[in-house]
Amino acid sequence: MKTFVAIAFILIIASLGSALFFLMKDKGRSNRTVQALAMRVGLSITLFLILLASYKMGWIQPTGIR
Repeated sequence: MKTFVAIAFILIIASLGSALFFLMKDKGRSNRTVQALAMRVGLSITLFLILLASYKMGWIQPTGIR
């Protein structure tokens, strides 16, 4: 599960980076920036829902602050 979360974070950061790249390159003439940001939001929501479902199924446990 840790590997999955790490890969998901990398994908989210990559999507954010691509949105910045398209923003600088296209200068607002295309909608690729909006698509990249929409993908980032979709990935973030999906990661949250998967973590929530994993907790409900008992695959992950809270550790608390130590």
